[in-house]
Amino acid sequence: MELGKHLRELIRLRISVVVCLALAAFAALLVSYKISLFPPKLELRSLEIASARTEVLVDTPLSTVLDLRQGSAEIESLTSRAVLIGNVMVSPPVLAYIGRRAGVPADIIRSETPLTPLFPRPLSGPGESKKTSDLLKSTDEYRLNIQANPTVPILQIFAQAPDAKAAATLANAAVDGLRDYLAAQAKTQSTPLGNQVRVSQLGRAEGAVINGGVRGQLVILAFLIVFALSAATAMFIGRVRRGWNEFADDEDFPPAPSHLDSDSTRPQDLAVP
Repeated sequence: MELGKHLRELIRLRISVVVCLALAAFAALLVSYKISLFPPKLELRSLEIASARTEVLVDTPLSTVLDLRQGSAEIESLTSRAVLIGNVMVSPPVLAYIGRRAGVPADIIRSETPLTPLFPRPLSGPGESKKTSDLLKSTDEYRLNIQANPTVPILQIFAQAPDAKAAATLANAAVDGLRDYLAAQAKTQSTPLGNQVRVSQLGRAEGAVINGGVRGQLVILAFLIVFALSAATAMFIGRVRRGWNEFADDEDFPPAPSHLDSDSTRPQDLAVP
């Protein structure tokens, strides 16, 4: 019932309703597009988030997986080596190789190091400094999250990007870029091939959108919120104006003074002697 009263009150403010609709439509447009005035440009805003996943086996040239002569001690040693390599993956030199493979600048790739019993919280990686403006960039980011299996020498690589293809490319580029870095370091240090760590990718990554349909939901939500706030503001201003006008009318036309007591207002009491 109260809603009906408010709607009826709002309908009377026809110009305000038009302004509210215009503001709500503009807010919905801002959600979907980036608007630039210099130069004039309308660019579709990326609202979807895609992810991809792949795994990497850290092994020796003789392979602990195939060689039964390798014991649990060797596997534990490789598990620790996998954690080390996971931390190396998020270092600036390796991110530079990954960026070249993925076709994106290395400085826009945000990364998180593997968690271990000694470090149960993620360490701050390159580009991980938090800013208020990051709220507007969350869907445009390229992210790498490296997780280490605590029992076997396997790294899980999770990639995030604006679309599914870019996410898969970033996940695969993380493995290829790591290999490029390790090969470059082995060549620089003249490390024999038999003494080099081997990184094997367990299947190429495939990306998928994880928040499909978010564009339509955000557009509707932005329209309704802005319309509701602007309509409430318009009704508040309308009530203030009405109250102001009523008070002004009362000042221009003050009420007639009340009559005195009937006994004191008789003609004979007012007559001049």
